[in-house]
Parts: sequence; C-alpha cells; structure tokens
Amino acid sequence: MATYKEILGTAVQNFAGDPANPIIGQVWYNSISGTFKVNEVAPQFGAWSTGGTMNTARANLAGAGTQTSALTFGSLIDGPTAVGNTESYNGTSWTTVNSMNTARQYLAGCGATNTAALAFGGMNYPIGYNANNESWNGTSWTELNDLNTARSQLAGMGIQTAALAVSGEIQPAAKVGNTETWNGTSWTEVNDVSNARAGRAGAGTNTAGLVFGGTPPQTGATETWNGTSWTAVNALNTARNTLAGAGTNTAALGFGGYVTAVVGNTESWNGTSWTEVNDLNTARTGLAGSGTNTVGLAFGGATPTATGATEEWDVATRGAWATGSPLNTARDALAGCGTQTAGLAFGGQTTANVANTESYNGTLWSNVASMNTARRVLAGCGTNTAALGFGGYTTANAANTESYNGTSWTAVNALNTARESLAGAGTNTAALGFGGFSTANSGATETWNGTSWTTSPATLNTARYALAGCGSTNTAALAFGGFTTPPSTLRSETESWNGSTWTELNDLNTARRAMGSTGTNTAALAFGGQTSPAGDFTANTESWNGTSWVQADEMNTARLNLGGAGTNTSGLAFGGSPPQTGATEEYNNPYYDNLTITTTV
Repeated sequence: MATYKEILGTAVQNFAGDPANPIIGQVWYNSISGTFKVNEVAPQFGAWSTGGTMNTARANLAGAGTQTSALTFGSLIDGPTAVGNTESYNGTSWTTVNSMNTARQYLAGCGATNTAALAFGGMNYPIGYNANNESWNGTSWTELNDLNTARSQLAGMGIQTAALAVSGEIQPAAKVGNTETWNGTSWTEVNDVSNARAGRAGAGTNTAGLVFGGTPPQTGATETWNGTSWTAVNALNTARNTLAGAGTNTAALGFGGYVTAVVGNTESWNGTSWTEVNDLNTARTGLAGSGTNTVGLAFGGATPTATGATEEWDVATRGAWATGSPLNTARDALAGCGTQTAGLAFGGQTTANVANTESYNGTLWSNVASMNTARRVLAGCGTNTAALGFGGYTTANAANTESYNGTSWTAVNALNTARESLAGAGTNTAALGFGGFSTANSGATETWNGTSWTTSPATLNTARYALAGCGSTNTAALAFGGFTTPPSTLRSETESWNGSTWTELNDLNTARRAMGSTGTNTAALAFGGQTSPAGDFTANTESWNGTSWVQADEMNTARLNLGGAGTNTSGLAFGGSPPQTGATEEYNNPYYDNLTITTTV
C-alpha cells in the first residue's frame, strides 16, 4: 500500500495546534489536542437570500433569464382578470418595462437573458385559454406564430429561438401531454409527454428538457426529453403543483408550489435523483424562476396572497461548527473579541453580574485578570491582548469603558450615553459603539479614538437594542438584527457604517435578537439568538458576503446571549443560554475535521 508521503510527497507533520494555511487534503498531528487532523473540502450547499422586491405583487406569472438578468411577465394581480405587466431584473432591483400585447396568467416563458425572451400560452377571463406567442427584444413584445394547441398551466424551457412547450390544461377537466417545439418561426407538434399534467415546472433546452410535478392528482413525476422522446425518471420527494424550476435536465432546481397548502420546499436534481435542500424563505405557489441550480432566482407567487418577494439561490462551500473546550465559567450576556485561536471572553452573568475574563488559545480557555466593573449585556472589540469593553448593565445602564492590554483592565473615559445591549466594532484605539437601550430604543453612535468617545450626528436608521455588530475599524462596521419595543418586534435590518453615515442593506433571513457575531462589514457571520418575543432560541447561522445573507451550517448548541470572535470563515462562539452554558464552538470554512488514522503513514 502506498504511504501518505508517497501519495502527497510529504510526511505527516507535527504542529503545536493547527497549521496556518493547510492545503486541501493535508493531514497533520495536533500535539496539543493529541489528534490527527485533515483539511477537507466542505460539502456544497445552497441557500435562499432576499433579493429586490418586484414593483407589482402577483401570481401565476412566467419568467426567463438568469439570476442577474431576469424577466417576468403576465400574471394575476386582483380578481379574475390577468395582466401583461413586464418587469426586468438586474440582480438588484426590478424595473417596469413595456407590457405584453396579450394579458394573461398561467402562461409559460423561456429565454437566456432579460433582453431575449419568449412567452406562450396562458389564459384570461372571459377569453379563456389561448395559444398566443410573443417575443421580447429588450424593449417591446412582438406577436409571432401561435402554439398549435391553446392551453394554460404549461411548462416552458429553452431560449427565444429554440423553445419547448409541454403539457397543460385545455379546459378545467382536461389535461394534455402535448409537446411542441419552436424553431424561431413556428411551433411543431412532437411526441407527447407520457404523464399529462397541468401546473408543471420545466428546465433545460428544447433538445434536452426536464418536466416535474403537476396535477391532478398532485405528483412528483419527472420526465426527461432527448429531443425526440420523453423518459420517466425518479420523482420529486414532495409531490406538488404550480411550482417553479430552473437549470438544465441534468442539474435543475424545483421550488415552491402547492401540496395541501403553499410550500417553500426546494429540491436539487443531479441528472439521476432529487435531493431536498434549503427551503424558500417565503413559501408560495404560482411563482416563477430563472437561472441555474447553483445560481437561481425565485420571484412572485401567492402566499396565498400575491407577493412581489424575490429570492436568490446560491451554492457555496459550507463551513461547519465543531465543539471546542468550554469556558471555565458558564455564563450568558457576555462580550467577546479576538480570533478563533486567540479569543477573549469578558463580563456577563451567572446568578449575578460577573467581571470574569478568559483567554482562548485555540484549545483551552484560561482565566486572566477580571474587569474592574462586573456587568452584563456589554459590548466589546479588539484582540485578546488589546481589547475594549464598554456599556452594559450593572444595577443600571452603564457608560463604563475599560481597556485591556493582555495583562489587566484599566478604566478609561466613559461613553457619552449610558446604555445596555449595544453593539461594537473596531479596535481598542479606534472603536465604534452603536444601538442599545438607554431610556428607550437607541440608535446612538459613538466613535472611540483611544482616549475618548465622540457622539456622531448620524444614528442608526432603525434604533434598536440586543443587536449584533462587527467590523475591523470604527469607519467600516456592520449592524444587524436586534429588538424594538413597544411593540415587541424582532428586527432583521442590516446597516453598514462608512465612518459618517449608516446605509440600509439586505436584511437577515431570520429576524432575531441577542445573537453572536463576528467578521467585517463585507464578510460577517451571525449565529444563534432569539427568534420570537416568546423566547424561542436558535442555532441558525448566516454568512454575509457584502451584499446579502446566506444560510450556513447550524451550530451544535442552540442558544442566545452568546459571545463571538474571529472571522466569517474562522469563527468562535461561546457562552449563552438557556440554560447558562460555557459551550464553545469553532466555525471553519473549509473546516478542520478529526481523522482517525488506522494505517501506517
């Protein structure tokens, strides 16, 4: 048998900890933990994040294009009358453009971009089912030759000049399996799909297509098209109708639809079988989609009321949480800073406020000098040898600020506004404090220059407390989540600070308070927290890429009021409740995974 050295050209190395930049597949011995480890490629995953909302909320619409160049057209807005409204998406926002010539709902569409699309079939009252076919050139719609069979709730796939129209409904009690192919000039009848259905979804091209789902009865039936005939393949895991699809016939995505109620179920097709993946954030039926099974878009639909909600699907390499050594003192409402291998935890509460400080070396927590003032729900920033702790609650809202030099804490100039449950960012010589609760929800922002705090005239757009924050300096920070009262409302708003103003960005997917956080204003991690005013808590983790939040792997221990340190690819979570815990978890992407060696290396 070949040895590890013969395969990779190097022997297994001994490290006091983990190497700084291990290569994918590298094995090493961690002499501190006494284990062999491997740097492994993390699994691929996908998640939906919030995109720009459509200008007109609607259902039973069609779509074409990609995630950053999409088109939506036709639909039902209110009552039985359909419309021909058209909107174009640039990856950020929707723009209303010229309407279709024939207003309709339950139509099909396809196209490579938002400047080259095809719309066909559908229905409207009192006209009924239609065969109309229109082409979009980026400016206007043009009538072309009609379908041979007028129908609604059909599936469409392909591009503007080479499309496929499949199945559908010709009257309420009649579903058809008719398949027609479009050559840019006219439609031609070809072999029918074997499973006649309405409300199906489609993906692929006019020579390599995929249809799935539909009714009646509701089905997960899936068939592939090779340009000549249809073949039945493995069905969806969740039978449903009026869902949407995106991708190709070997790499597709099916999402949303109706079972006994609207659903957000999302499934990924690999050419052989369907796999359940992360659900849409907004369950809905009668929606449309575009893009691929790794970079997709979902828009519109009914929840059951019409919506303009848009979600972006992205697949990325996922990190994972691994259990680390616990804090010496279990507690919650603490602050943290530093890195995954050089972290600092301070303050918090057990049965009373504490001043305890602990330093983490990547393996174990060590007790170090306590703060001068015991307190909870404080903020912190910096490193484990140069930290700043400020605000919080003692027996009242506190303004106290303390600086840590790696050996001891020193009281320095206080915040201008005493408050609890605030957030912080930056370093111990250039910090930012924002939000919190003083006598009410606070949006107050203060900057620290190493000597004193200065109140900024700019406040958070959403005043709140129990929010999270992160950032490497006091001129580039991120604020997200939190809580406002009255009325009691969990927040999902995300804001970015540029040194002078706060700007609203895309929201968290899950509104929450009292979560852990780490990272920068362009690469952050949010984890844990409280997800309902009643006190529900979560292990949910989201990663921020500078534009939107994407679901990441959940923590092993669900909790709120925890501390955080590190980056969004190498993070640390510690403490929290309920019950009060010292649990520590390390987040890595790619992640370090323990490996048992049973052969000679």
